[in-house]
Amino acid sequence: MYKYETHLHTAEGSACAHSPAAELAAAHKAAGYDGIFITDHFFNGNTAVPRELPWEGRIELYCKGYEAALETGLRVGLDVFFGVEFTVQGADFLLYGIDKNWLLEHEFYLTVADERALFRLVHEDGGFIVHAHPFRDYPYIPHISLYPHDVDAVEWINASHGKDSVFDSRAKQYAEMYGLPLTGGSDTHSVDRMFGGGILVPEKITCPADYLRQIRNGSVIPLEPN
Repeated sequence: MYKYETHLHTAEGSACAHSPAAELAAAHKAAGYDGIFITDHFFNGNTAVPRELPWEGRIELYCKGYEAALETGLRVGLDVFFGVEFTVQGADFLLYGIDKNWLLEHEFYLTVADERALFRLVHEDGGFIVHAHPFRDYPYIPHISLYPHDVDAVEWINASHGKDSVFDSRAKQYAEMYGLPLTGGSDTHSVDRMFGGGILVPEKITCPADYLRQIRNGSVIPLEPN
């Protein structure tokens, strides 16, 4: 089995993260992961990127975490993939299968268009969407929003919630109600708090499409936290 982290924030891209990408990549390699997905908060979330910069400058800075993790991954033998955590009024979605050039080319969809138009475009361009921690309930979240007809899977286990989380149990019930596949991630922000989550899969992931294929065939095993 292969072990991957699917939900990870770097200090370069996320204002709430405490560790730089290179340290996070090295720490995940040491912890036995075969690969990681960098999913920094986008500009409508807790981004570390100044919002007053021109679009191209913002995207360049946003991708620094992924690029630093990739460089370290190539050195230590860890696969590193690109993702985005996109926020809609407190609801968070992990977008996979898009890249830096895609972001540069779609400013309108990422800033002006409604979220469902963005989700449709992600799908049209070969990407996919996981609803992250859909039932997380904290004061900064205005309301619970569900998009069962727009997402490809639901993050059942978010390891940062700890064991036996009511947030996670509700996420599983939601996914089962709509026949959505289940996956997992840690939502790690620091090498000092690595929760041990993510997924196990029987086949190596060489690109995001491999992850999607294994989600759809039911071979993804979400990992419980340490």
